[in-house]
Amino acid sequence: MALPAVPDPNAALAGRPDLAELAAAASHARSRAYAPYSGFLVGAALRGKSGRVYTGVNVENASFPVSICAERAALVHAVSEGEQAFDEIAVATDAREPAAPCGLCRQMLAEFGLDLEVTVVGAQGVAWRRPLGELLPHAFTPGSFEPRPARLAGH
Repeated sequence: MALPAVPDPNAALAGRPDLAELAAAASHARSRAYAPYSGFLVGAALRGKSGRVYTGVNVENASFPVSICAERAALVHAVSEGEQAFDEIAVATDAREPAAPCGLCRQMLAEFGLDLEVTVVGAQGVAWRRPLGELLPHAFTPGSFEPRPARLAGH
C-alpha cells in the first residue's frame, strides 16, 4: 500500500512545534544507530501520554533475526521506564522515500493502541503521517482473544 507524500514535505510540521521536536529527536537518534550490514540507519522517537519522549535506534547483528528495529527499541525503552500509553511516534531514515515501520514494529506498537499517530521522516523532510490503525488494518490486539489459563498435558 503506497501512501502519498504530502505536497510540501515539511507542511505536516507547520504550526506543530511538538511534532517538529519529535521528528528532530528521531533524526538525532538515527545518528546513533548501529547498522554495519545494511547501512540503513533508523531512529525513532515515541511520545508518551505523559509528554516524555523515548528514543530508539536500529541495532543490527551478524545473525539478522536478533536485530532490533528503532521503533521497537523506543517502545521497549518507554515500557522499561514505566510508560504504557502513547500519542505519537516519529521514524527517521535518510532514505529519499522514507520507510514505514515494518510489520513486527506495527504489531508491537498496536499492543498499546491503534490510535498512535505515525510520522515518517526522510532525507527531504516529513513524507506522511497516519494513525497506526491505517498501517495495520484488522490488527491482532489484546481484545482479539479471551485469556484462559493454560492447560497442562495430562490434567
